[in-house]
Amino acid sequence: MKLSSHRYGKARVRVVKILREGARHTVIEAEVQALLEGDFETSYTKGDNSKLVLTDTVKNTVNVLARDHLTEEMEMFALHLGRHFVQRYEQVQRAHIEIRQRVWERLGDHNHSFTAPGSPVPWVKAVVKAGDEELSSGVTDWLILKSTESGFSDYPKCEFTTLPETKDRIFASSVTAGWHWTKHPASFRAANEKIREAMLRPFCDNFSPSVQTTMAEMAEAAFAAVPEIDEISMALPNKHCNLINLQPFGLDNPNVVFTATDEPHGQIEAVFTR
Repeated sequence: MKLSSHRYGKARVRVVKILREGARHTVIEAEVQALLEGDFETSYTKGDNSKLVLTDTVKNTVNVLARDHLTEEMEMFALHLGRHFVQRYEQVQRAHIEIRQRVWERLGDHNHSFTAPGSPVPWVKAVVKAGDEELSSGVTDWLILKSTESGFSDYPKCEFTTLPETKDRIFASSVTAGWHWTKHPASFRAANEKIREAMLRPFCDNFSPSVQTTMAEMAEAAFAAVPEIDEISMALPNKHCNLINLQPFGLDNPNVVFTATDEPHGQIEAVFTR
Protein backbone atom coordinates (compact mmCIF):
# COMPACT_ATOMS: atom_id res chain seq x y z
CA MET A 1 0.00 0.00 0.00
CA LYS A 2 1.21 3.48 -0.87
CA LEU A 3 0.34 6.69 0.98
CA SER A 4 -0.51 9.03 -1.90
CA SER A 5 -1.06 12.27 0.02
CA HIS A 6 -1.67 13.45 3.52
CA ARG A 7 -2.27 16.57 5.58
CA TYR A 8 -3.69 17.27 9.00
CA GLY A 9 -4.28 20.09 11.45
CA LYS A 10 -7.09 21.90 13.24
CA ALA A 11 -10.44 23.03 11.87
CA ARG A 12 -13.16 25.34 13.18
CA VAL A 13 -10.82 27.35 15.38
CA ARG A 14 -13.20 30.20 16.15
CA VAL A 15 -11.63 33.40 17.36
CA VAL A 16 -13.21 36.77 18.10
CA LYS A 17 -11.11 39.90 18.41
CA ILE A 18 -12.10 43.41 19.47
CA LEU A 19 -10.26 46.23 17.75
CA ARG A 20 -10.49 49.33 19.93
CA GLU A 21 -10.10 52.93 18.89
CA GLY A 22 -11.06 54.65 22.11
CA ALA A 23 -14.75 54.01 22.77
CA ARG A 24 -15.32 52.84 19.19
CA HIS A 25 -14.96 49.10 18.64
CA THR A 26 -14.70 46.86 15.60
CA VAL A 27 -15.44 43.15 16.03
CA ILE A 28 -13.60 40.55 13.95
CA GLU A 29 -14.84 36.94 14.04
CA ALA A 30 -12.91 34.30 12.11
CA GLU A 31 -13.23 30.54 11.75
CA VAL A 32 -9.82 29.16 10.85
CA GLN A 33 -8.75 25.83 9.37
CA ALA A 34 -4.99 25.21 9.36
CA LEU A 35 -3.76 21.99 7.75
CA LEU A 36 -0.10 21.00 7.54
CA GLU A 37 1.52 18.99 4.77
CA GLY A 38 5.08 17.63 4.87
CA ASP A 39 7.32 14.93 6.27
CA PHE A 40 4.73 13.11 8.36
CA GLU A 41 4.53 9.80 6.49
CA THR A 42 6.00 7.75 9.30
CA SER A 43 3.20 8.84 11.63
CA TYR A 44 0.81 6.99 9.28
CA THR A 45 3.00 3.99 8.44
CA LYS A 46 5.22 3.36 11.49
CA GLY A 47 3.39 4.78 14.49
CA ASP A 48 6.07 7.48 14.79
CA ASN A 49 4.82 10.72 16.34
CA SER A 50 8.21 12.40 16.58
CA LYS A 51 7.54 14.88 13.78
CA LEU A 52 3.88 15.64 14.42
CA VAL A 53 2.95 19.20 15.32
CA LEU A 54 0.11 18.74 17.78
CA THR A 55 -3.26 19.88 16.49
CA ASP A 56 -3.75 21.52 19.91
CA THR A 57 -0.56 23.48 19.20
CA VAL A 58 -2.01 24.50 15.83
CA LYS A 59 -5.11 25.82 17.65
CA ASN A 60 -3.02 27.68 20.21
CA THR A 61 -0.92 29.21 17.44
CA VAL A 62 -4.01 30.61 15.76
CA ASN A 63 -5.22 32.13 19.02
CA VAL A 64 -1.85 33.56 20.05
CA LEU A 65 -1.05 35.09 16.65
CA ALA A 66 -4.56 36.54 16.48
CA ARG A 67 -3.72 38.78 19.43
CA ASP A 68 -1.33 40.92 17.40
CA HIS A 69 -1.96 39.99 13.77
CA LEU A 70 -5.70 39.44 13.23
CA THR A 71 -7.13 42.56 11.60
CA GLU A 72 -9.80 43.37 9.06
CA GLU A 73 -7.26 42.25 6.42
CA MET A 74 -7.99 38.50 6.66
CA GLU A 75 -5.66 37.76 3.77
CA MET A 76 -2.66 39.07 5.71
CA PHE A 77 -3.55 36.96 8.75
CA ALA A 78 -3.82 33.83 6.58
CA LEU A 79 -0.38 34.51 5.09
CA HIS A 80 1.11 35.22 8.53
CA LEU A 81 -0.22 31.90 9.87
CA GLY A 82 1.03 29.93 6.89
CA ARG A 83 4.49 31.51 7.04
CA HIS A 84 4.73 30.79 10.76
CA PHE A 85 4.16 27.05 10.37
CA VAL A 86 6.52 26.70 7.40
CA GLN A 87 9.30 28.72 9.04
CA ARG A 88 8.90 27.32 12.55
CA TYR A 89 8.82 23.58 11.72
CA GLU A 90 11.31 22.15 9.21
CA GLN A 91 9.09 19.10 8.62
CA VAL A 92 6.24 21.32 7.38
CA GLN A 93 6.55 21.76 3.63
CA ARG A 94 3.21 23.43 2.98
CA ALA A 95 0.55 25.05 5.19
CA HIS A 96 -3.04 25.24 3.97
CA ILE A 97 -4.91 28.07 5.70
CA GLU A 98 -8.61 28.72 5.14
CA ILE A 99 -10.51 31.45 6.98
CA ARG A 100 -14.23 32.11 6.99
CA GLN A 101 -15.36 35.40 8.43
CA ARG A 102 -18.62 36.32 10.10
CA VAL A 103 -19.13 39.98 9.29
CA TRP A 104 -20.49 42.04 12.17
CA GLU A 105 -22.01 45.29 10.90
CA ARG A 106 -22.42 48.28 13.16
CA LEU A 107 -25.95 48.94 14.40
CA GLY A 108 -26.51 52.47 13.12
CA ASP A 109 -23.49 54.42 14.26
CA HIS A 110 -23.26 52.75 17.65
CA ASN A 111 -19.76 52.40 19.09
CA HIS A 112 -19.98 48.82 20.36
CA SER A 113 -23.19 47.16 19.10
CA PHE A 114 -23.42 45.03 15.96
CA THR A 115 -25.55 42.71 13.85
CA ALA A 116 -24.77 40.23 11.10
CA PRO A 117 -26.01 40.44 7.48
CA GLY A 118 -29.01 38.28 6.65
CA SER A 119 -30.59 38.63 10.07
CA PRO A 120 -33.22 38.71 11.33
CA VAL A 121 -35.50 36.27 9.52
CA PRO A 122 -39.14 37.45 9.90
CA TRP A 123 -41.95 34.99 10.49
CA VAL A 124 -45.75 35.12 10.76
CA LYS A 125 -48.20 32.67 12.33
CA ALA A 126 -51.99 32.83 11.81
CA VAL A 127 -54.59 30.55 13.39
CA VAL A 128 -58.04 31.06 11.89
CA LYS A 129 -61.36 29.44 12.75
CA ALA A 130 -64.95 30.53 12.41
CA GLY A 131 -65.46 33.69 14.42
CA ASP A 132 -61.91 33.84 15.71
CA GLU A 133 -58.46 34.75 14.38
CA GLU A 134 -55.08 34.76 16.10
CA LEU A 135 -52.13 36.52 14.51
CA SER A 136 -48.50 36.70 15.63
CA SER A 137 -45.35 38.02 14.03
CA GLY A 138 -41.73 37.78 15.00
CA VAL A 139 -38.15 37.12 14.06
CA THR A 140 -35.62 34.33 14.35
CA ASP A 141 -31.87 34.09 13.74
CA TRP A 142 -31.51 37.75 14.79
CA LEU A 143 -27.78 37.99 15.47
CA ILE A 144 -26.85 40.83 17.80
CA LEU A 145 -23.62 41.50 19.68
CA LYS A 146 -22.23 44.16 21.97
CA SER A 147 -18.51 44.15 22.65
CA THR A 148 -18.70 45.85 26.05
CA GLU A 149 -21.23 47.30 28.53
CA SER A 150 -22.22 43.83 29.71
CA GLY A 151 -21.31 41.91 32.85
CA PHE A 152 -22.42 39.11 35.15
CA SER A 153 -21.76 39.05 38.87
CA ASP A 154 -23.26 38.70 42.37
CA TYR A 155 -24.75 35.26 41.67
CA PRO A 156 -24.91 32.38 44.16
CA LYS A 157 -21.96 29.98 44.14
CA CYS A 158 -21.54 26.37 45.19
CA GLU A 159 -18.84 23.69 45.01
CA PHE A 160 -19.50 23.25 41.28
CA THR A 161 -19.28 26.94 40.35
CA THR A 162 -16.29 27.79 38.17
CA LEU A 163 -17.54 30.81 36.21
CA PRO A 164 -15.65 33.96 37.26
CA GLU A 165 -17.53 37.19 37.81
CA THR A 166 -17.02 39.94 35.26
CA LYS A 167 -18.02 43.54 34.72
CA ASP A 168 -16.96 43.58 31.08
CA ARG A 169 -17.85 40.80 28.65
CA ILE A 170 -19.13 40.27 25.12
CA PHE A 171 -22.90 39.81 24.93
CA ALA A 172 -23.90 37.90 21.79
CA SER A 173 -27.16 36.16 20.96
CA SER A 174 -29.25 34.75 18.14
CA VAL A 175 -32.63 36.11 19.17
CA THR A 176 -35.97 34.46 18.55
CA ALA A 177 -38.90 36.70 19.43
CA GLY A 178 -42.61 36.79 18.70
CA TRP A 179 -45.42 39.21 19.43
CA HIS A 180 -49.19 38.73 19.47
CA TRP A 181 -51.46 41.23 17.76
CA THR A 182 -54.63 42.43 19.47
CA LYS A 183 -55.61 44.57 16.48
CA HIS A 184 -54.19 45.44 13.09
CA PRO A 185 -51.76 48.36 12.91
CA ALA A 186 -51.90 50.76 9.99
CA SER A 187 -48.93 48.86 8.54
CA PHE A 188 -47.63 45.54 9.83
CA ARG A 189 -44.31 46.11 8.12
CA ALA A 190 -43.82 49.50 9.75
CA ALA A 191 -44.98 48.25 13.15
CA ASN A 192 -42.64 45.27 13.03
CA GLU A 193 -39.76 47.59 12.20
CA LYS A 194 -40.69 49.85 15.14
CA ILE A 195 -40.68 46.85 17.46
CA ARG A 196 -37.23 45.73 16.34
CA GLU A 197 -35.84 49.26 16.55
CA ALA A 198 -37.31 49.69 20.04
CA MET A 199 -35.79 46.41 21.23
CA LEU A 200 -32.36 47.45 20.04
CA ARG A 201 -32.26 50.68 22.04
CA PRO A 202 -31.89 49.10 25.51
CA PHE A 203 -29.64 46.39 24.10
CA CYS A 204 -27.27 48.97 22.64
CA ASP A 205 -27.51 51.77 25.19
CA ASN A 206 -27.98 50.14 28.61
CA PHE A 207 -25.41 48.31 30.68
CA SER A 208 -26.50 44.67 30.84
CA PRO A 209 -26.08 42.99 34.25
CA SER A 210 -27.62 39.81 32.79
CA VAL A 211 -29.33 38.50 29.66
CA GLN A 212 -32.52 38.32 31.70
CA THR A 213 -32.49 42.02 32.55
CA THR A 214 -31.79 43.05 28.96
CA MET A 215 -34.52 40.75 27.68
CA ALA A 216 -37.08 42.42 29.96
CA GLU A 217 -35.92 45.88 28.90
CA MET A 218 -36.23 44.93 25.24
CA ALA A 219 -39.80 43.69 25.76
CA GLU A 220 -40.77 46.79 27.73
CA ALA A 221 -39.46 49.01 24.94
CA ALA A 222 -41.44 47.06 22.33
CA PHE A 223 -44.68 47.45 24.30
CA ALA A 224 -44.09 51.18 24.56
CA ALA A 225 -43.42 51.51 20.83
CA VAL A 226 -46.41 49.57 19.46
CA PRO A 227 -49.75 49.54 21.33
CA GLU A 228 -51.29 46.85 19.10
CA ILE A 229 -49.39 43.97 20.75
CA ASP A 230 -50.19 42.43 24.12
CA GLU A 231 -47.67 39.60 24.51
CA ILE A 232 -44.03 39.03 23.62
CA SER A 233 -42.20 35.73 23.80
CA MET A 234 -38.41 35.78 23.65
CA ALA A 235 -35.51 33.34 23.61
CA LEU A 236 -31.97 34.65 23.87
CA PRO A 237 -29.35 31.91 23.75
CA ASN A 238 -26.17 33.29 25.23
CA LYS A 239 -23.56 32.78 22.49
CA HIS A 240 -20.47 32.65 24.65
CA CYS A 241 -17.23 34.39 23.73
CA ASN A 242 -14.73 33.12 26.28
CA LEU A 243 -11.57 35.05 27.03
CA ILE A 244 -8.51 33.07 25.90
CA ASN A 245 -5.82 32.56 28.53
CA LEU A 246 -2.57 33.70 26.90
CA GLN A 247 -0.50 33.64 30.12
CA PRO A 248 1.10 30.25 29.25
CA PHE A 249 2.60 32.03 26.23
CA GLY A 250 3.87 35.02 28.20
CA LEU A 251 1.16 37.35 26.90
CA ASP A 252 -1.64 39.30 28.52
CA ASN A 253 -5.15 39.42 27.10
CA PRO A 254 -6.89 42.66 28.11
CA ASN A 255 -10.32 41.60 26.78
CA VAL A 256 -9.02 41.46 23.20
CA VAL A 257 -9.07 37.85 21.93
CA PHE A 258 -11.88 35.37 22.60
CA THR A 259 -13.00 31.90 21.61
CA ALA A 260 -16.52 31.84 20.16
CA THR A 261 -18.59 28.78 21.03
CA ASP A 262 -22.20 27.79 20.35
CA GLU A 263 -22.32 24.57 22.36
CA PRO A 264 -23.20 24.36 25.13
CA HIS A 265 -24.84 27.75 25.52
CA GLY A 266 -27.01 29.46 28.07
CA GLN A 267 -30.67 29.35 27.01
CA ILE A 268 -32.80 32.15 28.44
CA GLU A 269 -36.53 32.25 27.62
CA ALA A 270 -39.45 34.36 28.85
CA VAL A 271 -42.96 35.50 27.97
CA PHE A 272 -43.99 39.08 28.79
CA THR A 273 -47.56 40.41 28.77
CA ARG A 274 -48.74 43.96 28.76
